[in-house]
Amino acid sequence: MARKSVDDDPLVPVTLAVGQEDLLLDRAVREVVAAARAADADTDVRDLTPEQLQPGTLAELTSPSLFAERKVVVVRNAQDLSADTVKDVKAYLGAPAEEITLVLLHAGGAKGKGLLDAARKAGAREVACPKMTKPADRLAFVRGEFRGLGRSATPEACQALVDSIGSDLRELASAVSQLVADVEGTIDEAVVGRYYTGRAEASSFTVADRAVEGRAAEALEALRWSLATGVAPVLITSALAQGVRAIGKLSSARGGRPADLARELGMPPWKIDRVRQQMRGWTPDGVAVALRAVAEADAGVKGGGDDPEYALEKAVVTIARAARSRGRA
Repeated sequence: MARKSVDDDPLVPVTLAVGQEDLLLDRAVREVVAAARAADADTDVRDLTPEQLQPGTLAELTSPSLFAERKVVVVRNAQDLSADTVKDVKAYLGAPAEEITLVLLHAGGAKGKGLLDAARKAGAREVACPKMTKPADRLAFVRGEFRGLGRSATPEACQALVDSIGSDLRELASAVSQLVADVEGTIDEAVVGRYYTGRAEASSFTVADRAVEGRAAEALEALRWSLATGVAPVLITSALAQGVRAIGKLSSARGGRPADLARELGMPPWKIDRVRQQMRGWTPDGVAVALRAVAEADAGVKGGGDDPEYALEKAVVTIARAARSRGRA
């Protein structure tokens, strides 16, 4: 879980989120935005990439307003800012504007270290968002998620969830939220087993496997069987997300032995071998299309659409087509 500096007021002039764990970085931003909008519902939020923050842009965004509006300015990948823009940010750190909160997201490390040091020297509130590469860290994350939602889960349940879901923090956080929403009382290993192992796990991952292999008809058949036997739609979108992300991770990774790639990507070696077989026919564009389809399906099954079954079927067909994108090129 993200670690914060002593000053935990999210409305301090500058917040520095340091690390490479996307979920924690996004949460650091959301915390600041939520606090700002609690103070002023009309808070203006500007979320910028290094390409969008050109020299002079920060001065324009932070110039005094006639209406004294509250504003949050988010700068992502601050380590990639140009030298001239870094000068602007350093100058701003010396005299931050009132009613404006600057949020700098920095990967840490040597690149852009000068800006990192300047923000710390200026007294920025710091939120640590490190990659969680160790199983013990992910286990602690799951425990913290349950505590944060005001619920109790046994140690065995937390371990079972990590074992079932894997290393993706977004998937772990989603699983915790689902369990908390659906289950009353203490969450134990048996509850996790009903949701994430056995028939439900097998059927949802069968849908995902057939989809990423480009076998649309078989994937749709598995999907309809899963839904008919009571598998929660959110489990299927979770499995689809994991399947597509695994394709994307492995396709962009350096070559090597399964054991080496397993350590690098946070997957068991057996999964590396299986994903290697599944990724034939995939292209980077195909992965992007499939990830968008999963995101749309996830929104559909969580109340964003009228027909969760249709949302899932559409996603499965789109993913299966994307799996054959290299062959159509």
